[in-house]
Amino acid sequence: QAELGKPQRNCYTLPGLDFSYGLYTHRTDGGVPEAIGHWNTVKPRTTLGQKMPRDFITMNRGALKAGYSTAHEFNLYYKANDIRCKDYERSRFKKRINPGDDVVVFSMFSRSYTPFFDLLQHKYKELWMEQQRALTAVQQKEKKHKVSETRTTFLRKHPPRAKEESFWHLPRFEKVGPHLSTFPDCDARKKAFSA
Repeated sequence: QAELGKPQRNCYTLPGLDFSYGLYTHRTDGGVPEAIGHWNTVKPRTTLGQKMPRDFITMNRGALKAGYSTAHEFNLYYKANDIRCKDYERSRFKKRINPGDDVVVFSMFSRSYTPFFDLLQHKYKELWMEQQRALTAVQQKEKKHKVSETRTTFLRKHPPRAKEESFWHLPRFEKVGPHLSTFPDCDARKKAFSA
C-alpha cells in the first residue's frame, strides 16, 4: 500500500552489485587465447564455372569473312563456331586491362599529384594574381589607345571609292560601230586615244 500523505513512488528497486545488465552469450570460438594460438582462415568458396555469354561481334566478323550473308547461314556458323566472351571483357575495368600484360592492377588510374609545397607557399594564388595583373595592364593600355572615332577619322582610314563616270547611251546605238575614221592611220588613232 502507498504511504499515507505522500505521492506513490513509481520506480523499481535496482538489483544488487553482482547483477550484469544485457544478454550473456556463450563463446563458441574460444575467445582471445584461441585467436592468438592459431589462425582460423575462411576457406574460399568454389564457384561453379559460369558459362560466359556468346561473343557475337567476333562470330559475325568470322561469318562475314567466310562469305555468309543470310540469317540461316549465320545461325549455322554460330552452331559450328561457338565463341564465348573472355572474363576481362565482362569486367567493369575492361578498359583498363590489357590481357597481354603479366601484371594487372584492378583499380582506377589516379590523377597526377598536387605538389604539397606549392599549396603551402600559396603558389597557385600568386600565379593567379600575376595573370590578373597582366590582364588589367593590357585592358588599361587598350583604354589609353582607344580614341573616339569621328566621321573624319573614319574617312581618313577608309577613303571612299572614286565613282567611275559612265555616259548614258541609247541602247539601240551601243552595238553600232563608227562609220567614219578621221585619223590618217591606226598608229595616229592609238596615239590620240593614249593621250
